[in-house]
Amino acid sequence: MITFIRTILSSVTEGVIKRFAGSGRPGESFTDREYIQHYGYTSRPLAGAEGILLKQGNNIILVASDDRRYRITLAEGEVALYTGEGDYIHMKRGRLVEVNTRELKIMASEKVSLQTPLVETTGQIRADLDITDQAAGTGRSMKSMRDIYNPHTHPAAGGGTTGIPESQM
Repeated sequence: MITFIRTILSSVTEGVIKRFAGSGRPGESFTDREYIQHYGYTSRPLAGAEGILLKQGNNIILVASDDRRYRITLAEGEVALYTGEGDYIHMKRGRLVEVNTRELKIMASEKVSLQTPLVETTGQIRADLDITDQAAGTGRSMKSMRDIYNPHTHPAAGGGTTGIPESQM
């Protein structure tokens, strides 16, 4: 016979096999038991999170966990990942995905491709290497545009040429 038990987790230990400790019904405690998770998804709940255990004889495994202290509110049909620090990825109605964090780092070994007609930012953009403009079909880099602009002159009204721009690009 399989029994479902609600537990309050006291710890989760990382390893090839995740292990947990927690308490269930009055006087019932569990230590060094296996925590099974869905393929492709892993989490490490904080102490105080809730869980559901399956128990058959002496075999006990944690199959689900939740933490209502940090869970974000969702509209019907929405999905989210969240942490106890307030970070979240929220897939909202209207096909909007909202990511909230202090710093977002994307690591791609070959390329990041954004296929969208518009990219907006409210802050600065910084690149360690050059930026290439493809709009005019020239494929000019920002450096080559500076090299053209900075030393340029114009014909002067009375003959000769103007000086180079005072403000360099």
